Amino acid sequence: MYEAYWNLKTRPFENTYSEASYYPSESAQAALLKLRYAVENRRGAAILGGACGLGKSLLARTLMAQLPDQFAPKVHLVFPKLPSESLIPYLLLNLGQGQEATTSPDPSRAVWQLEQYLKTNTRAGNHAVVIVDDAHLLADHASLETLRLLTNFETDGKLDLTLILVGQTQIIPAIERFPGLESRVGVKSLMRCFTPDETAAYVTHRLRVAGCEQEIFAGGALERLFELTRGNPREINRLCDLALLIGYAEELRQIDAPQVESIHEELVSVVPE
Repeated sequence: MYEAYWNLKTRPFENTYSEASYYPSESAQAALLKLRYAVENRRGAAILGGACGLGKSLLARTLMAQLPDQFAPKVHLVFPKLPSESLIPYLLLNLGQGQEATTSPDPSRAVWQLEQYLKTNTRAGNHAVVIVDDAHLLADHASLETLRLLTNFETDGKLDLTLILVGQTQIIPAIERFPGLESRVGVKSLMRCFTPDETAAYVTHRLRVAGCEQEIFAGGALERLFELTRGNPREINRLCDLALLIGYAEELRQIDAPQVESIHEELVSVVPE
């Protein structure tokens, strides 16, 4: 709606993934380096934790895009809150083995099928990568035991896959309370909010990727934006998107700190019943 007014090619603050939208903050780059190390050195598992809205899923997709071709297949499982006995059939489905997996409800059959698939994949010179998003929802013992089982598969002395668990901050202590899986974790990484400088650089980056060639946020707007969002990328996206919309509606040429404050108040205000 507002793209033409601000001379943008796309809406810059969407939460959907694109490789160009990734901003290499210090926290994100450190996490990406650790995860790449875990995968490329065939570690059994890795953990990526952090609060809501920090871009963990975006980072996981960035990792998948950057890995060399031999790290395949790459599977990103989302919404994994399933009964523990359904996790391996669900993984098989995402590996393209779903037709056979759904014909047999026998868990041992599903495990055998996955083992054979991974063995063939490893002997072909590949290494599978399985990312489980929202993994903090899988805190029950049975689900964690199933995840541990995945880290057991190996062929000719090589682990068949690296399991990357992505979730909210509590995932790290949850895994630490389960020694059977925790002992397989090669790296743990915790994402953090942007600093004030990173917040300003992030907004500039997203606008530039969208084709912006002008200074839209001025007069202390970016400093106030950091204070209001505490450097949380999802909150930054939400506030900036609304700011661009209101700026368009009010025919503003720039958005300053008082306007950011006013827009934030409108965003968080509670409508009376």
